[in-house]
Amino acid sequence: MAFHRLAVTALVVGSLSVSQAFTPVGLVGTRSVQNELRMVATTPSDLGMDVDKSDSSGSMMDLSGIVFSGLKGKALSLKPEDFPKSRDIKAVIPEDCFEPETAKSLGYLSVSTIGTALCTAVGVGMVGAIGTSILTLPIWAAYSAVTGTVAMGLWVLAHECGHGAFSKDKKLQDAVGYILHSLLLVPYYSWQRSHAVHHQYTNHMELGETHVPEQLEENGAYQRREAFLKEFGEEKGLQLWGIVQGFLHLVVGWPGYLLIGATGGPARGMTNHFYPNPLTEPTLPKKELFPGNWKEKVYQSDIGIAAVVGGLVAWGACRGFGEVMALYGGPLLVINAWLVLYTWLQHTDTDVPHFTDEDHNFIGSTHVAHHYDSSIPHYKAQAATDAIKENFPELYLYDPTPIPEALWRVCKGCAVVEKRGDKYIWKNDGLEEALSK
Repeated sequence: MAFHRLAVTALVVGSLSVSQAFTPVGLVGTRSVQNELRMVATTPSDLGMDVDKSDSSGSMMDLSGIVFSGLKGKALSLKPEDFPKSRDIKAVIPEDCFEPETAKSLGYLSVSTIGTALCTAVGVGMVGAIGTSILTLPIWAAYSAVTGTVAMGLWVLAHECGHGAFSKDKKLQDAVGYILHSLLLVPYYSWQRSHAVHHQYTNHMELGETHVPEQLEENGAYQRREAFLKEFGEEKGLQLWGIVQGFLHLVVGWPGYLLIGATGGPARGMTNHFYPNPLTEPTLPKKELFPGNWKEKVYQSDIGIAAVVGGLVAWGACRGFGEVMALYGGPLLVINAWLVLYTWLQHTDTDVPHFTDEDHNFIGSTHVAHHYDSSIPHYKAQAATDAIKENFPELYLYDPTPIPEALWRVCKGCAVVEKRGDKYIWKNDGLEEALSK
């Protein structure tokens, strides 16, 4: 498996499927579409921003301590003036790509539903045959890996609903999205809003939503990683640090994000997807995560979560919580791990920078196309991507790194960022050789 990166925006973006990932950088604009926020990318020129031709990126930038990904640092060499305007990108994408087809979306939903149901039926048979004792844990782990991967298709469709890419029938779309999100223990409208904010402020140091890096400071992640290296040696310490980071992100990360806004930008304070008001005082109150009418929508989302949790408790009380974990909890953990895995890789690598308000500008793979306009359905994203790649070939960046290797590099090498010029760069001074292994 390899992942591709396509640059059509302020720095670097790329192409996505479950087996592909990319890294986007910049800013998108929002446009309201009934209940959801549709994300439409804008370039610096679209926003009326002056482009500084004397930008210090590229070969003029201090590259010491930067560990290159498969992009070989190309994400650092592109400048705002290198990229086309939003209207130029839209002009090359087939108009059909912007139109969701309800029948096709329902077809994909049927395939994922049937596949998940068949896996679950096998699981029900396994419960009767082998039970759910601790001795059967390896078997159930394998079952969870398969079922969770199949059920990941349901999350993709739920994600489409949140973006308005499932159907022009908004009632049908919200009904499907609400049910799927609730079954996955994700509040629908709360996630719809926070994910739209993620699109708007991708790789923004203060206002980004998910996978916002920690800045270099005393008693922070950098010092904790250094403590690992001092205690266990550079090679083993870095490996242990990577294992810990992998566990925290892939296992703890998603519930941590929903409950306390883990890895979200600091400007909004601590957030919770089940309660609309900030849990701590935000530094930018006007940028709170759930403003205005979104507060009521958060509570509407909670009804679906409460119903599913109630059903799980009743199931556990009647059949035992071992069965609940075997048939539901384990696959859900795998779904969450997939979700964090590809979103983490889409927005993070050792040579991909982050920005602040002063220089945060434009973002836009299939995921480039998705960040350019998130109403493009997933089954049309490849066509949109191909059109962008064909028309802007000089901006297409390809990273041949296999996903496991890329993930391991990110786990070990993306601890904290330091400001260098007008960008925030991952700090890995002295670890360049160790991180290349």
